[in-house]
Amino acid sequence: MMKRPLFLLFAAVTACKVEYHPYDTRVHGERNINEKNIARIEAATEGKQTIRFAVISDTQQWYDETEKAVEALNDCDGLDFVIHTGDLADFGMRSEFERQRDILNKLHVPYVTILGNHDCLATGETIFRMIFGSPDYAFTAGEVRFICLNTNALEFDHSESPTAIAIASRSSVPDFHFIEQELANFPPNAKKTIVAMHAKPFSEQFDNNVAKVFQYAIRQFPDLQCCLNGHGHKFTIDDIFGDGILYYQCDNIEKKTYLLFTLNEEGYTYEHIAF
Repeated sequence: MMKRPLFLLFAAVTACKVEYHPYDTRVHGERNINEKNIARIEAATEGKQTIRFAVISDTQQWYDETEKAVEALNDCDGLDFVIHTGDLADFGMRSEFERQRDILNKLHVPYVTILGNHDCLATGETIFRMIFGSPDYAFTAGEVRFICLNTNALEFDHSESPTAIAIASRSSVPDFHFIEQELANFPPNAKKTIVAMHAKPFSEQFDNNVAKVFQYAIRQFPDLQCCLNGHGHKFTIDDIFGDGILYYQCDNIEKKTYLLFTLNEEGYTYEHIAF
């Protein structure tokens, strides 16, 4: 029997191989989602006195439920935009982010996403940055400034209080330098503030050495209305610090609910909506 040269056998095997490493960073499809959608949000809500936005969270492996959420949100009258408070992925895999992006892109309104702790696994943070953008960002909708923060300190080994050097080098989580810059450059057309994050203070992900400092810092923003978070997988409303600032924690999407907020000159109202 004639033997085939080894290089021909190798070529035949590799030519048929279609698998890829689950943690590669060769992103396919649309990138910089948050930046593009922030531009849409700010343009569509400029000058509006009343805005309506929805909050969903922790979609992870629940793709069917995420599809249903998109359908429900597309039927929501007067909705201006959607905030996803983190954990799009379960294992930080590129395919997870891409699949969630493609589902959320079916929304009729723009959306933004926040970095979750599961989004940080493996090469997840890198992929999140490529597809969605920076973990810390802000935008203005109507007269409300939304401050969106990475609070997953445990994933960045922030188990001890950050030193002054760490804060100065922008390595703290939450990023106090970013918060300081947002305070210093608060837009003149914004009158109120909402802070959104994945993990709230006193959760295991948050750097609880700086929890009170964090609350003091965000209280400096003009007319702080409330805070939004995910991570806990169940709907709760907590006055964590006893200062009247409520933290609204969104269900994970498996429970088939979302939060709907309406903001106007008088304040805000919310609804916990099942779909």
